Amino acid sequence: MKPASGKVASLHLHPALSGTPLSAVAHVKAVASKGIVGDQRYFARISRRTRQPSRRQVTLIEREVLARHAATLHRHPFQPGEARANIETEGIDLAATVGHNLRVGSILLDVIEHREPCAKMDALEPGLRNLMTPPCQGVIATVIESGEASVGDLIIDCGPSS
Repeated sequence: MKPASGKVASLHLHPALSGTPLSAVAHVKAVASKGIVGDQRYFARISRRTRQPSRRQVTLIEREVLARHAATLHRHPFQPGEARANIETEGIDLAATVGHNLRVGSILLDVIEHREPCAKMDALEPGLRNLMTPPCQGVIATVIESGEASVGDLIIDCGPSS
């Protein structure tokens, strides 16, 4: 059976100031157990609960899901980065990858959980947060192997995490 695959549609970095727009970039570097270099929200973040590096290092969401949400809400399509994810994808069912490893460019990610939408989603569009329930809200991942990714790179589901 052929592994599930998709592609990187866009890449974004969180700014230092919470709530301000994400920066679109064409290329990212990721560091194992730390996240995406230059991402002010997640890179090298320490968990308040465990005092260990946070496992919440990279966020991903499908463009197809965002398009469905926009249609349901009768609004224009969401612009890249508006949904506040580091990686927007096309062609891969991210909900099916929870508990799997994903190869994004040369980066290896462990998809650890569905993303929990925050109040910023309703600030973007009233009702959006309610639509973002499993499997329609994206996922959160940990960087397992350092590497690089660019817009257009292949995303491959490598199967269950070990």
